[in-house]
Parts: sequence; C-alpha cells; structure tokens
Amino acid sequence: MTTERPPTLGLVLAGGLARRMGGGDKTRIRIGGKTILARVLARLQPQCSGVILNANGDPARFADTGLPVVADSIPDFAGPLAGILAGLDWAATHAPEVADVASVPGDCPFLPADLIARLAAARRTAGLPLACARSGEWRHPVVGLWPVALRDDLRTALIDESLHKIEAWTARYGVAIVDWKSTPVDPFFNVNTPEDAAEAERIAAQQCDI
Repeated sequence: MTTERPPTLGLVLAGGLARRMGGGDKTRIRIGGKTILARVLARLQPQCSGVILNANGDPARFADTGLPVVADSIPDFAGPLAGILAGLDWAATHAPEVADVASVPGDCPFLPADLIARLAAARRTAGLPLACARSGEWRHPVVGLWPVALRDDLRTALIDESLHKIEAWTARYGVAIVDWKSTPVDPFFNVNTPEDAAEAERIAAQQCDI
C-alpha cells in the first residue's frame, strides 16, 4: 500500500449479461484496442491492495486475468448487492486485513484514478460508513466503498427481507456522496449498447493515459 488508507479490496462487478450488446461479457468489448476489463483494472489495481472479480457462470473465462473470480452466494442473479456481498464475504475469508471493499462496474472504461482516495476521505469527513460516486446529476450506487463489517447485515437484508435495491439498503446506514465532473468525459460512462461502445471508442481516441 502506498497510502495511509487501510487496505482496500477492489471488486469488479463483471457479471452483466449484455443483452443489449447481443449477449456475452461486456467486459470483453474492446475499446481503443483494449478490453473494457483491462481498462478497469489499469485504473483500479493501483488504488487497491488486491482486486477480485464477481461473475457467475464458468470462472475459467476470466483465467487470463489471474484474479480470483467469486460468484454470487445468493441465487437467481439477485442484482449488484449480491455481488457486493460476495466480495465482502471473500474479503472476510481470504483477506482479513482488509477493512473495506471498493466496488466498480465492469463496463466503465474511464474510471478515475482518485476513486478510492476520494470515497474514503468523504466517508471519513462525513462520519458515515458508506460512500458512493456521483457525476453530474447521476448517482452511481454500485461505485462505492463498503465496510466488510456490514456483510452480515447485508446478507440478512438480501435473504430475509428480499431487499435488492442498493439505495434502499445504504439509506439505513448513511452514505457520503462524492462528486466528479461529467465533462469533458464522464469517468463513470458505461457501455450498455453498441452506440455506447462507439462513443467510448471516440473518447478513447482522445485519451492517452491508458
């Protein structure tokens, strides 16, 4: 670790089914000659003590990354909270020194290099347990910082209460919102459609840092 922050585990939510892209893993779409996943990892790994992927199905499809692949423990594609719980559980078992998990979607090729530092600072300043990102008018609940200590509470909400909406759960504890500019490039631009992929190609052509 090169900062004074406690060790933080990066969690890439890579389980999207990409129905609007014709199926398959969105993370494997190539933008500017690199996959979206490669771009996500290039931004996230320097900020973390380690990174894991959350994905259901055959984990061997991500073998080339060399990263642990963790499936949801809640069945039937229970949404991003199930992926976050999987990351919290993995941290508790395999990385007990980790206090927090930072989650990002696997379809955002332009993540900010100061993501975790700013989330951690805002949470600390606000005295709240959770933090998430916002750009322009859009809040990004899956781009967040999650204490491992809340994993049992989250499991109870998912299993016993069938609660799957991120903002409904985070509202119980308090969440610090961290703002990023959405221009000239929204750092949380995500690729959902072929049109988004084309726009990402245009943006990538103007970016030289990845």
